[in-house]
Amino acid sequence: MKKSFWRFGCAAAFALLLIQNSLAQKLVDPDSVAPAFRAAAEKRRAEQLKLNECTRKANMAKVLVRDRAAFITTCLDSTHETAN
Repeated sequence: MKKSFWRFGCAAAFALLLIQNSLAQKLVDPDSVAPAFRAAAEKRRAEQLKLNECTRKANMAKVLVRDRAAFITTCLDSTHETAN
């Protein structure tokens, strides 16, 4: 019984890892879109990079899940202020 529970747990963890990676949003490649949409793609990629950086900062700071949205929002707001 314990052996089958262990196998089920490992299989579930592996499945969760695959699902999590497949649901992650891919970075936009401005070179792969039509020239008419390149400016929008470059803007979206810049936003994605900022979001990834703020998420990395939250991970390094070990921010709790319940406080994560507020931390990332504050981080994004501070990067927008320095960019302007």
